[in-house]
Amino acid sequence: MGIGSLALAGMMSREVGAGIHFPGKARAVIHIFLNGGMSQVDSFDPKPELTRHGGQKLPYENLQTERRTGVALPSPFKFTEHGQSGIPISEIFPQLSRCADKLAVIRSMHAELPSHEMSLMLMSSGDQRLVRPSMGSWLNWGMGSPNRNLPGYVVLCPGGLPVGGTNSWRSAFLPGVYQGTLVNTAQSDPKKLIAHIRNSQLTNDEQRRQFDLLRQLNARHLATRPDEGALEARIQSFELAYRMQVEATDAFDISREPKYIQEKYGPGPQNRQLLMARRLVEHGVRFVQIWHGSGQPWDSHNNIKSAHRNVANQCDQGLAALITDLEQRGLLEETLIVCSGEFGRTPTVELGVAGGGATAGRDHNHWGFSLWMAGGGIKGGTVHGATDEFGFKAVENPVPIHDLHATILHLLGIDHKRLTYRYAGRDFRLTDVHGHVVKDVIA
Repeated sequence: MGIGSLALAGMMSREVGAGIHFPGKARAVIHIFLNGGMSQVDSFDPKPELTRHGGQKLPYENLQTERRTGVALPSPFKFTEHGQSGIPISEIFPQLSRCADKLAVIRSMHAELPSHEMSLMLMSSGDQRLVRPSMGSWLNWGMGSPNRNLPGYVVLCPGGLPVGGTNSWRSAFLPGVYQGTLVNTAQSDPKKLIAHIRNSQLTNDEQRRQFDLLRQLNARHLATRPDEGALEARIQSFELAYRMQVEATDAFDISREPKYIQEKYGPGPQNRQLLMARRLVEHGVRFVQIWHGSGQPWDSHNNIKSAHRNVANQCDQGLAALITDLEQRGLLEETLIVCSGEFGRTPTVELGVAGGGATAGRDHNHWGFSLWMAGGGIKGGTVHGATDEFGFKAVENPVPIHDLHATILHLLGIDHKRLTYRYAGRDFRLTDVHGHVVKDVIA
């Protein structure tokens, strides 16, 4: 996870636009991962029937989830319609609500299992069982990176790793240079964010001579091992590390922003990394994945009222600032923002481990959940799909994860059926053998 890892992901990129099949509006993606699972009925999918049936058994058998659940648990939060589109949004997102007309909310998402690790991998790579290339890896392999001095795929997460670790940003059978590069955003000092980026002992010319020698030695070593991808990637990583010494420090240093911009995003690591993401796409980074934090911060098994209000408060200001900031800079239409968890949460109360003792929290729910998208060719002020009257299962225009991936690729000008990589005797793609573009959310 040192400078070699940071350098690795930006190298050996193909010609920019090599994988584009038709004109796309988006050129970069910012994926905001509310890891742990945001509750749809407490955020973007209000359910009056849930309130009317509060404390009662639902009039159908509860769907299978990870843990036992009981009676209906009404949302403790008030929903209000916002913008000209009138999209109802929960009070836990007061700042983001002002951007309602920029959002396309998909209320009918669904995954396959109520497991964090598997659902995180499914959302990131299209496969919940085996480590497959992540979405950011596919994009950088297919499209190339506009900036040869920075990694094309950057992962921002404060304080450690999410559940499942690095599997969510692996390149798998794609060349190792396309894996995500993790940066711990709990640090605010650029010198600590990217440790050892500068060599205090050698001048640039001395380093150049050193790298030239290393390249010659490694090239001689590689000549006898022509198919050794890891060695080839290592050679290239040294080159990028040398070039990054100037640009990387600038890209990650949000202290260079005017004070009013820093205040616009707000304090805290979650808001800081949203500002950092804007700087990275400005510098040509193709894919930025932002995790809310280590572990699973949105996993509100207990006391949904305080837990969800707390995590939403940590990022609400920054989410709104990211949208308006990109728009004011003329970058929103070419930057696709996707904000999601790996699944949703049950509309029923979670029971204690022994089956009793309601927790006032919600269990994992992969049957139906919400996410939102903005920018990058998205039709703002849109609501697509619906869950049942209690918010448990997607029933109208269901959107599986493969359809989401197909839509993201489409907005970038990529036909998901044609972005393939031959491995182990077959052609693989991000959407496997599935996927349909959700045209209703496209402008």
